[in-house]
Amino acid sequence: MEAKELLTILHTVERLKEVPRHCTTSSGKRVESVAEHSWRLALMAHFLRDTFPEVDMDKVVTMCLIHDLGETFTGDIPTFLKTEADEAEEERQLFSWVASLPAPYAEEMASLYREMLARETPEAKIYKALDGLEAVIQHNESPIETWEDHEYSLNRHYAWERVTFSPELTALRREILKETEAKIAAEAPADKRDLGREALENLPE
Repeated sequence: MEAKELLTILHTVERLKEVPRHCTTSSGKRVESVAEHSWRLALMAHFLRDTFPEVDMDKVVTMCLIHDLGETFTGDIPTFLKTEADEAEEERQLFSWVASLPAPYAEEMASLYREMLARETPEAKIYKALDGLEAVIQHNESPIETWEDHEYSLNRHYAWERVTFSPELTALRREILKETEAKIAAEAPADKRDLGREALENLPE
């Protein structure tokens, strides 16, 4: 890739450093950026290499790094507000940008995004599971006074359906839930501790 082309790409994706997500960081002083979420997501995949020795974890790391590049163009919409139309528009703008990339990156990235959307390969399933888990971890880390009422339920049930294919990721989700419950018990106002508790009734074994 020529230097000028690379700089153009880097200037475009730099926007993700400025795109805010819904959740705050642990200090509660600011919301996290999409770039920060993607960075820790990729690091999660890196540290799970020994958990999935049969899987191409380099590919998973790449998936994690690029998974939210569409939000460069559309911004981030929280999962509980995002519609199918929002997803379609983000996908349209993303693939349009990917098609403008120089060879071989245009086709390589388009192929990778198609794999991620299909969620049929082990790599795509792992990336998608980790994406959900990182979001719940960050919510657990943010001050509970920043939680909206519906997030008591969300933090208890979110992403379980993504991990059922993997005993290891199911175990990780259970540990994250333990942190959620400990945080609620220690920090939540008494009148909010039972919000969303019904979400615990039908969790996978």
